[in-house]
Amino acid sequence: MPRQRAETDPDPVHVSLVAIPEAVVSTLTGIFDVMNAFAVMAPLGPAPLDPPPFRVEIVGLEQGPLQLASHVPIVVQRSIASLEATDIVIVPSILLGPEGWRTGRHPGLVEWLQAMHRRGALLCSACSGIFLLAETGLFDGVDATVHFGYASAFRSVFPKVPVRPEQVLVVSGKREELISSGASMTWHDLVLYLIARHAGATAAQAVARLFALQWHQDGLAPYITFEGRKDHGDLTISAAQDWLATHFSVASPLEEMIRLTGLAERTFKRRFTGATGLSPIAYVQRLRIEEAKRRLERTEAPVDEISWQVGYEEPAFFRRLFKRVTGVTPGSYRRRFKIPEFAQPRRGS
Repeated sequence: MPRQRAETDPDPVHVSLVAIPEAVVSTLTGIFDVMNAFAVMAPLGPAPLDPPPFRVEIVGLEQGPLQLASHVPIVVQRSIASLEATDIVIVPSILLGPEGWRTGRHPGLVEWLQAMHRRGALLCSACSGIFLLAETGLFDGVDATVHFGYASAFRSVFPKVPVRPEQVLVVSGKREELISSGASMTWHDLVLYLIARHAGATAAQAVARLFALQWHQDGLAPYITFEGRKDHGDLTISAAQDWLATHFSVASPLEEMIRLTGLAERTFKRRFTGATGLSPIAYVQRLRIEEAKRRLERTEAPVDEISWQVGYEEPAFFRRLFKRVTGVTPGSYRRRFKIPEFAQPRRGS
């Protein structure tokens, strides 16, 4: 039997899910389905809330059919012109082409987002949806997150927004009303957070079980591939980086780079740090950890052996460094990213 809500229960929270041609269909429809799940939960286990705590609508510039950039047609249920107020606005992931994000393409939506914020709405983004929200200027000077693959592009377009791509979910603003989630599937965390905030932790846990959703509590650092900065224009340092890419496991890489460049030690360290944003030692550590990640994913080698293979004679130091860089232990990383046995190609097939 559905749990009956008391007459004093508040009206459903109105959620406006923004549809623009660039929207990613999986994020758009995924958020819609999960936040609408309360009415259909009973046959699958947990009793639904009655009435459901959310009323979700897909909104856009115009009501009616909309062709997405992925060539999937959807239906916009309500135009923003007919919506004077809402409780939550969510901008889903956005497809960015080779030209990147061009500001000024959606002035009507930007003005509407600003108006909804003035009237008390939460403004939320999933993944690259922050590009549209950032055009409002409301994120200037406040922390946000974006897919780590778009972090550099985002910083170049919106330099006033402090972006934290390693974060899963960032809640900012005086009212905690500016909410962004990071890499693609962290919309799960965004939706669970909103459900917990407005319908309670028990409801969020029930939805997580129903859809087999997981909080990314370890952050996104384990997912980020390190690529040293190469666009700095210092040819001497570039040559050192190229050498290091294949020699990072040698016993004394710093001394070797200094010898190869012919620079004084202090000069080399200063130029390397200025060019790459990392000290030479930190850069070596990142390369070694990246190689260790690949070996954990693709081999059965013990962690202590991998430690030695990438250049560390002390496994305990390696384990501490790995946890500091990735946020997880080597064993946890292997369990998360190694292809499971059932998915391995069969020999001879």
